[in-house]
Amino acid sequence: MHIFHKGLMLSCLPLILVSAAAVGGLNGVDVVITNDSTDDVLVTVYDTSTHPSSVLLTSERINGFTKIPVALSLDETGRGNVAWTAVSVDARSRKCGHATSEGLTDSAAVSVHADSACAGP
Repeated sequence: MHIFHKGLMLSCLPLILVSAAAVGGLNGVDVVITNDSTDDVLVTVYDTSTHPSSVLLTSERINGFTKIPVALSLDETGRGNVAWTAVSVDARSRKCGHATSEGLTDSAAVSVHADSACAGP
């Protein structure tokens, strides 16, 4: 009888691990922040699914065509929302960018760039 219980426990172990992984996926959305240009940028990323918004990256330097994974909280629809700002690293030719992306699901890519004139004096 003892061998039967041990065999039953071992056969259920994969099911328990798969279930735990599936439930863990319900806690957030994994997305990738991608610098879609050749220029290095300083990026700040906000999780706008939370209220107030939470900061995920603060002035993170992202090299050209580099990807950084981040985890977003889920909104009431079960999707992730993000806002970002970017500033080019090159001080001689300062450029800025910003955008929001809503309704993101797992493995979504959010492209960031600094290709517009910066506001201010």
